[in-house]
Amino acid sequence: MGAGTEPDGSSRSDEEWQRFLRESVAGAADAPKEPSARARDVANRLRAEPGREMEGRRGHPPARPGRRTGWYVAGLLASLVLLVVALAPGWVVDLFAGADSPPSAAETARPAGAPPAEAALRPTTKEPFRGSPAAGWASGAAGITVPEAGAVGWMSAAEVERALARSRDFLVASGLDRGVLRGERPGKAIALINPHQKDVQDLLKTAFRTPSEKNDPLLLFSRFQPSRTRLVGDVVKTRGRLTYREGERGAVQVTADVTFVYPVTRADAGGGDDEIVRTIVRRELILSWDDPDKVITEPGTFSVVSYKYAMTNGGCGAPTGYFVPPFGTDRRADETGAEVDPYDRSTPVGRGESAADECGRATRS
Repeated sequence: MGAGTEPDGSSRSDEEWQRFLRESVAGAADAPKEPSARARDVANRLRAEPGREMEGRRGHPPARPGRRTGWYVAGLLASLVLLVVALAPGWVVDLFAGADSPPSAAETARPAGAPPAEAALRPTTKEPFRGSPAAGWASGAAGITVPEAGAVGWMSAAEVERALARSRDFLVASGLDRGVLRGERPGKAIALINPHQKDVQDLLKTAFRTPSEKNDPLLLFSRFQPSRTRLVGDVVKTRGRLTYREGERGAVQVTADVTFVYPVTRADAGGGDDEIVRTIVRRELILSWDDPDKVITEPGTFSVVSYKYAMTNGGCGAPTGYFVPPFGTDRRADETGAEVDPYDRSTPVGRGESAADECGRATRS
């Protein structure tokens, strides 16, 4: 538990809080205890003696065995609960807020089916993932499971570990970086791609200037147009994993399969009851960490073997280089394809480099 806050705004440190609890428990140990049978017998004889009756009436009435101690302890516990609420209300809210959405275990293999249905709750600016499986998913890079590294192909276990870490760095730089999500050029992500891979470098040269179905930055990067769309909060929920095996010419081939959930609203929204849409993007990338003795590459870079993505609530019009979440009545006009559950990770990703399928209608978002 973090430090609390006094009514006057001053901070109560964790050490003071722990000392208070210890002293409170010690105080409870000193509470009056139930009298023994002998003590009760003596008290009864004294009350029966002449002159003792009025003295008993002038003082406090005799306590019933156990009642005083019970009320004392109950009162102490109630006081402690109230103090916790006063000093750390956020901790109490977090404790109960997560009761309906327990954290999901890390994904280490393809699930057998879609996650269970959630209560149909409307997302809010404070709880943008409410009513979706993503409410229990991890945030940011924490939702991307990285396996234990072992020696494969031309790499030692330590080198494979670095390759896995840099593969995850690419996912962070391409799908979680706040600047990239606001439409900035993904420089950190591009720096991890082999500069000698001609087809991908050609895509990167034209995709940001003149996006098209073939050369669309969304094939590799997640971007929203800041003049139209604004991210809600500072959290993007993720779920997925990395796997690796030996590829061609002894390369280490890393496969990433990750779903990103972006809560967004209109750029000119003022808060409160503004409409929130969740753009859900699942990406499958195969990255090849090539042996420099067999493939022309640069240290610390990979070649892109393939890239696929599936997207809902991201726009179905002509490529613009940005996700275009539909709001209001545009949502019905934007959904033209078959129904799809965007949280179902049990089947392979269907959208690829040359795919031009219709936008699916999300069964839940």
